[in-house]
Amino acid sequence: MSAPRMTMKPLMSLDDALAELLGAAVTLEGVESISTFEADGRVLAQDLVAALQVPPEDNSSMDGYAVRCTDVAQALRESLSGVAELALSQRIAAGSSGAPLAPASVARIFTGAPIPLGADAVVMQEDCEVLTSETASTRVRIKAVPEPGQWLRRAGEDIRQGARVLAKGERLAPAELGLAASIGMDFLPVARRPRVALFSTGDELVMPGAVPPEQMKPGAIYNSNRFFLRALLLRLGCAVSDLGIVPDRLDASVQALRAAAQNHDLILTSGGVSVGEEDHIKPAVQSLGSLDLWQIAIKPGKPFAYGRVQSAHFIGLPGNPVSSFVTFLLLVRPFLLKLQGATQVTMKSSAASAHFTWAKVDKRREFLRVRRNGAGGLDLFPNQSSAVLTSAVWADGLVDNPPGRTIAVGDVVRFIPFSELLA
Repeated sequence: MSAPRMTMKPLMSLDDALAELLGAAVTLEGVESISTFEADGRVLAQDLVAALQVPPEDNSSMDGYAVRCTDVAQALRESLSGVAELALSQRIAAGSSGAPLAPASVARIFTGAPIPLGADAVVMQEDCEVLTSETASTRVRIKAVPEPGQWLRRAGEDIRQGARVLAKGERLAPAELGLAASIGMDFLPVARRPRVALFSTGDELVMPGAVPPEQMKPGAIYNSNRFFLRALLLRLGCAVSDLGIVPDRLDASVQALRAAAQNHDLILTSGGVSVGEEDHIKPAVQSLGSLDLWQIAIKPGKPFAYGRVQSAHFIGLPGNPVSSFVTFLLLVRPFLLKLQGATQVTMKSSAASAHFTWAKVDKRREFLRVRRNGAGGLDLFPNQSSAVLTSAVWADGLVDNPPGRTIAVGDVVRFIPFSELLA
């Protein structure tokens, strides 16, 4: 009698896997107050409310002359030459305050300087001519008739006092840091850094510098995953403990996982999560906790695992470098942002025209490495193997190709730029 056939569990869709991951990602407790200078990439833990208005008062957006429009109109009517001339009464630089504008006069003013009381427009200096005389006060010829409000920045036009400037859960980028500084924030409340333990598995792995290329043994490879995963984690604001390379043994995997779970929020590994005899991470995790996800219907990146090791989250990435890189961007990145309380965690995409053909049909959802060309379309890297890391360097994004779909030149595809995923 033949042995019963094993039934394979259906692969989980990317959307379902992401939903389960985000459901498990409870925001970490704890808020840090850090210098605004150091807050790039961190997630805001509280709303920021403006204690003042920006700009604080009406100011000039040009170097020129502050005027009262009715004075210019009156001078124009009285002029025999058909050009308005007014006396220069004061000079106002940025950071200083001027006196009220005297009747029938102009004030020399510079960009950012407060508008003097009574003035209602600025004429830029290119439209003015300064007239000097040894026997009379300096006068300014206005060669362009101004309109009320011209070249003025109104008080509070950027930020109103009491307004919410940035919301809790926003990820801080350079523009946000500048906005926070504009309301006087020298320190910002941000979510605590996720503490991530990172290690690789595989007896074939060698660290660069440990063995010269000419002395590498057959089957040995340099550990590239460790470098890009650490860099990706740091970009997401994580505190990373690099635990090196764990041998391909069950006891070594269990020991490494047990130690990492003591003081980390997430354990991230690459390699050892497939179904081979030397893939020990899966049974090691199961011996210490639970494994909740197993194998995702994407290409590259099928062998992906999520679970718990004691109180720590566990994510196991594939060993092939492109698979590890892509699954990190698609699944680990949003998970880590959710741990920090970020409100925007999903990837953004746009429509683009394919300037290539893709005749291979796959049951899995594919992520093809592509690059924008000078015509605005997308070119395809010729080798889409999950082991060819060159494709991720050459490319500037991914095409999200649904299962079972071929692509012809001119087809509209869904493009996800790396600028969105690597920020």
